[in-house]
Amino acid sequence: MSFFKFSTLFFVMITSLFAYPNYSAAMKEKKLYLIGEKIYKKKCPNLNLTHYKNYDSLEKDLKQKNVCGTLNSRYADALGLYLWEVKKNDNKAKRYPKLEVTKEDKCPVCGMFLYKYPRWVARIEYKDKNVSFDGIKDLMKYYFEHKENVKDILVQEYYTQKTINAKEAYFVVGSDVYGPMGNEFIAFKDERSAKHFLLDHRGKKIVKFSEITPDEVYELDE
Repeated sequence: MSFFKFSTLFFVMITSLFAYPNYSAAMKEKKLYLIGEKIYKKKCPNLNLTHYKNYDSLEKDLKQKNVCGTLNSRYADALGLYLWEVKKNDNKAKRYPKLEVTKEDKCPVCGMFLYKYPRWVARIEYKDKNVSFDGIKDLMKYYFEHKENVKDILVQEYYTQKTINAKEAYFVVGSDVYGPMGNEFIAFKDERSAKHFLLDHRGKKIVKFSEITPDEVYELDE
């Protein structure tokens, strides 16, 4: 695609975005991130974000020093938001390996073979062992009885299937999406994704790990 066509496409997208103030904040963010990502890949894929300690310094370089080429204010805003809120956060996030299990591994709570349900596997890593489960609900049942010497609690984000830290995740409760053991906690790395899922799948609420109680866990079995 020529840069002229590229510019024309973004002009249409940007114009549409700001012409409709009734768009939800989530929709605006989603469009801005998409626009920002495309500009980033096209104009400055090797930009080093570690130099920037705050958004103002990044914005200054984009708009005044033209580190990604000459951009109008709206393009620069879209690029800045993507770089600061998405790209920089992704670079800072700790990476966890995929949660692998063998054909012999069983959930210690319900006894199910875990390899049959790979997208639902969750894990508690202790100082001397790892224990895997067929879902977050069973993980929480086990966790409430075995809290000592825990190193990490790992779950899979619903949409991406990436491994994330449960203590930093957001969980949707009471949705119409079921796991191997029925009603489940559905995990997301950020609140925005959790809210989208809650609306799409008739969830009841969003909770953080520290807010989950034993009563709430067992209510999902009712």
